[in-house]
Amino acid sequence: MSWSPSSWRDFPIKQQPVYEDRDELKRVEEELRSFPPLIFAGEARNLKKELARAAKGEAFIVQGGDCAESFSAFNGDTIKNLFKLILQMSVVIAYSSGKATIKIGRVAGQFAKPRSSDFEEKDGVKLPSYRGDIINDIAFDEEARKADPKRMIRAYFQSAATMNLLRAFSRGGLADLNEVHRWNLDFIKNHPIGKKYEELSSQIDKAMKFLKAAGVTSENTPQLRQTTLYTSHEALLLNYEEALTRIDSITGDYYNTSAHMLWIGDRTRDLDGAHIEYFRGIKNPIGCKVGPSMKPDELVELVKVLNPENEEGKLNLIVRMGAKKIDELFPPLLRAVRDANLNVVWTIDPMHGNVEKINGFKTRDFENILSEVKSFFNIHKQEGTIAAGVHLEMTGEDVTECTGSTSCPITPDDLSDRYHTQCDPRLNAKQALELAFMLAETFES
Repeated sequence: MSWSPSSWRDFPIKQQPVYEDRDELKRVEEELRSFPPLIFAGEARNLKKELARAAKGEAFIVQGGDCAESFSAFNGDTIKNLFKLILQMSVVIAYSSGKATIKIGRVAGQFAKPRSSDFEEKDGVKLPSYRGDIINDIAFDEEARKADPKRMIRAYFQSAATMNLLRAFSRGGLADLNEVHRWNLDFIKNHPIGKKYEELSSQIDKAMKFLKAAGVTSENTPQLRQTTLYTSHEALLLNYEEALTRIDSITGDYYNTSAHMLWIGDRTRDLDGAHIEYFRGIKNPIGCKVGPSMKPDELVELVKVLNPENEEGKLNLIVRMGAKKIDELFPPLLRAVRDANLNVVWTIDPMHGNVEKINGFKTRDFENILSEVKSFFNIHKQEGTIAAGVHLEMTGEDVTECTGSTSCPITPDDLSDRYHTQCDPRLNAKQALELAFMLAETFES
């Protein structure tokens, strides 16, 4: 079947806003088409190669960030704290496993969110649901909830500014392994999990001194002072994604230049839907969420459509079953893909299947998150396949959105203290780092 960046428009589509001013929408799309790319095709190809290594067990993926980026909370400190947290988690895992870590942020484009209902009702007033800052505003009033295409322009420029800062952090010295102590966030330092990280940092310091004595330093070995943080987001708003889809001058292939990696959500993965149609034509590494309603034969067909050439590192299947369902539902899916000899990357999203509502707040219990991660690794071990990484909604801020954890025992009564998320509850830095240490113990056992 022929494909173009706009061929998705001929297919049924879910989770899309209704724009009242179609002329304004068209004008914004044309303006976006004239903007420079946010990433380069060569970077996406590099990520695909790294994901292929992860699928073989030679590297490990740490993917995480906000459930939904916001315009109001946009600032340099928030970006820096997320960057530091990803570095901390990566070094904990790399030190224990001996594997390189592939760092991917849910950042610089994670603005649109799927919703379970098109409308939200409060006190008898019914308005369109909030779908992320790229579409409408979280304030509950009629004007704020109107889908405004101009928000795509603001999302682009915020993404560009975020990318600029992340590239500076990655290359400007903050990622230097001599700086591991500086990565420890202020509100963690005097906490038990922060002290545990400091102990690991001291071991790394000793290793760095040994390397220096052997003549290997940050000055002569760029790998010790630089890193790469790839960007990713759910490609939900296809008007935006199409406008940033470009032909690579080297290969002649189409790449989505809004992020290095894009993924399809569990609500928009219909085989005859617009999102699958769009994704099958771009050459970026892509992901697809695999939820509890997925059937083995459906998944096999989906993989073949999204990765028709069976490329290594092309398709990341992001499992999100829930702690209570993964042991029953995931093994048949894993076996079906394995037995069909399909090349995929398996990662675990332990967040989206474990949502509950307590005291009026959406939350996730940390023990359920840990349980699903452990089950994911155990199932792969039993089946002789590779668990390649984790995919987390998390923040470097000291929020109270997920209950539980040894390091940060947030109770249901604590949720209201610092519940700042735009949409879904995130792990705070202590909880995310605790999960990284748990993964480290998995590799060491």
